[in-house]
Amino acid sequence: MKNVFLILLILSFSILSGCTPMSATRGNLLEDYQVKEILPGVDGKDDVIRKIGSPTTVSTFDDNTWYYMGQKTKKKGIMDPKVVSEKIVIISFAPTTGKVLNIQEQKDARQDIPLVQRTTPVSGNDFTFVQQMLGNVGKFNRPDEGVIATSGNR
Repeated sequence: MKNVFLILLILSFSILSGCTPMSATRGNLLEDYQVKEILPGVDGKDDVIRKIGSPTTVSTFDDNTWYYMGQKTKKKGIMDPKVVSEKIVIISFAPTTGKVLNIQEQKDARQDIPLVQRTTPVSGNDFTFVQQMLGNVGKFNRPDEGVIATSGNR
């Protein structure tokens, strides 16, 4: 009886441990004190990399704009992860001197884009299941159709 109770206790704890929330940090989630270390007009690109690390991405059309993006998520069990916090820090550099020109912070700048329920019309035929299953009945070639006649004996 004690063994059954012990097995049930272990099984219940293992099931409940699967429901514990898991948190994850993705990207480079900068803290406020890290951003304050960057001095506009004083620090260059090398200084910024040394202080807060390399950027998550660089602007496509302007190498003097760096983006530091980070996000913290929490997930319970098999549910989709929920965004707890996110931050985007944009650092712009002066093109001539290479020094920090501007620092912008965007917290929780997420924009939810609604999903559209429309369907794209396509050309073709709509067949039922029975039509699809019996569609090739009677369409097979006769035995003499697929043979290619050759001239001469070999």
